[in-house]
Amino acid sequence: MQRNNYQEAFNQGFGEAFVQTLAAIFKDKGVLLMLIIAPILYGFFYPWPYSAEVVNQVPVGIIDYDNSDLSKTLIRYSSASPQLNTRPFNNEQAAMAAIWRDEIAGYMIIPNGLEAKVKSSRNASVSVVGNGGYFLLNKNIQMGFLKAVSTVSAGIEIKKSVAQGAYTATAEANTQAIPLHITPLYNQSEGYGAYVVPGVSILILQQTLLMGTALLIGTLYEQRRHHTSARGWLGRIFALSLIGFIMGCFYYGWVFSIHHYARGANLIGSLVFLAIYFPAVAALGCFLGLWFKERERSMQILIVSSLPIFFVSGYPWPIDQLPVALQYLRWLIPTSSGINTSVQLNQMGASLHDVWPRLAVLVALFVFYYLALLALEASRYRRYRDS
Repeated sequence: MQRNNYQEAFNQGFGEAFVQTLAAIFKDKGVLLMLIIAPILYGFFYPWPYSAEVVNQVPVGIIDYDNSDLSKTLIRYSSASPQLNTRPFNNEQAAMAAIWRDEIAGYMIIPNGLEAKVKSSRNASVSVVGNGGYFLLNKNIQMGFLKAVSTVSAGIEIKKSVAQGAYTATAEANTQAIPLHITPLYNQSEGYGAYVVPGVSILILQQTLLMGTALLIGTLYEQRRHHTSARGWLGRIFALSLIGFIMGCFYYGWVFSIHHYARGANLIGSLVFLAIYFPAVAALGCFLGLWFKERERSMQILIVSSLPIFFVSGYPWPIDQLPVALQYLRWLIPTSSGINTSVQLNQMGASLHDVWPRLAVLVALFVFYYLALLALEASRYRRYRDS
């Protein structure tokens, strides 16, 4: 009787498997949680902490050993910076102790005799010490103090030039012989959330689809209902891909819109990407579910893989700086092509022609994992038949 059931399974068509898979998703609370509820919750809560976008009012210290008019001007300009929240310290030891207590993230030292050196045209400098263990705060500290010191320095240079007989307008122009204008593209607020959320969202969609798919296939394996035809596996893959595609549209449409992230630069291209990306992810999820064989095993393994997968994607760290082996192995993971392709199409407005090599990789991954899935299915059936 069971062998007849297997024979019927191997005759299953695409449409039948497609409908059965959709029904199984909504009947299994664990799968439904991973495929639909979890992405929605992530879409609401994950961008929330980054709503301020730009880090401001970083607590810092200032140690003034000079106690001059110039040092007071530096302190005043530093305190006026929106990036800094300054407080005075009597010495460097007290400031360092405040860093250890997490009360400040860095400090500036104004050395004794600074004003005298400036007035006598000798080399003079101030020192900025930042907590390099927290690069985002450290960058803000450096930029905040740099702007304050540069503004004061420019004012001093203008006064010197005017004193030597130059016109004020000429003196101001000479402080910056080549003006620098910085124009941020695609993330005009230069916000951290607008940078990290669009990339991580693709990882979230992949991991939830992978875990939900492996959970579903693992359950079918435990119940000995996993066997199906090649067309049946396609039906399952595309049913799962449909759920992923809907969640992708939810992120592109609602999540990015409500948080005012750049989006829709190439809407058609973005939809084409989603239609190619999720079958590759679903095929990998089906393969892993059949490979692990147990419902919980896939969760145990996949849940700890998110951070390494994100790291090797090339989004948080340059690809050419990765170990050589990882530069090649990373292409077996859909996000390695998916994250940058999504950002280029949806945020940057790249054309499909610009990203076709990565889309081709996703198509190749779908074919590869689908064939691997069929090979694993055949192997499992042979073991059963010979037992």
